[in-house]
Amino acid sequence: MACLSPTQLQKVGACRGRFLVLEGFLSAEECVAMQAEGEAFECTSLFARPTSDPGCYLSSDVLFPQGSTDYFLTSGDKIRFFFEKGVFDEKGNFLVPPEKSINKIGHALHAHDPVFRSITHSPKVQQPHIGGEVFPHQDATFLYTEPLGRVLGVWIALEDATLENGCLWFIPGSHTSGVSRRMVRAPAGSAPGTSFLGSEPAWDNSLFVPTPVRRGALVLIHGEVVHKSKQNLSGRSRQAYTFHLMEAPCPFLLQPTAELPFPPLYT
Repeated sequence: MACLSPTQLQKVGACRGRFLVLEGFLSAEECVAMQAEGEAFECTSLFARPTSDPGCYLSSDVLFPQGSTDYFLTSGDKIRFFFEKGVFDEKGNFLVPPEKSINKIGHALHAHDPVFRSITHSPKVQQPHIGGEVFPHQDATFLYTEPLGRVLGVWIALEDATLENGCLWFIPGSHTSGVSRRMVRAPAGSAPGTSFLGSEPAWDNSLFVPTPVRRGALVLIHGEVVHKSKQNLSGRSRQAYTFHLMEAPCPFLLQPTAELPFPPLYT
């Protein structure tokens, strides 16, 4: 499939809940290639990581520094590892197998890794036991634009995402409620390096709709739609590749650099 089919484009236009699932967007072979590339990168980089630089681990509410928030804030033009909570001892040694410790790898896979770069800029995209819970949030909290409504999340399942291993859940139509909380950089030299303006509402769990998908599916996520995923307590992983598209200036936490400006999707 070189691009979206007329039927898929019709689904995009008809979408009112502001999230959309396109099954079969990537082939199984493409998903396996991306997983293999990630595993190879871990083998060459993760195991060489010095215990004096443990990086940081993430939750949906706060960036918890294990070294410094600078590790996160200066990662926009680099490929760095971010870890689950509870995978290190007090000396920075792994308590679980290193390959099971990763929360995510970011943030410049799309620029520095040829396999992920080829998927990110492919013609398909160029169209108008451990696994932490991701609490309800809006992407625009972290990717705030003026005006709002200019951020689109692209979430690609590299493995089947099920109710058991942590599929996405959405509140359909929640994109019309605005953004209640915004993450901002603290003034230079301040600690911690980030803070929030506003507060997160107590979302009604009964409104969330589960969205299990098969390997290769693409999920388009409006920047203001509320979504979450539950903790993966199954015996199967749930790997995904995600990136965001913006069509307006964004005072993003991870700013572009002279070495790596934000790349245009269309070239």
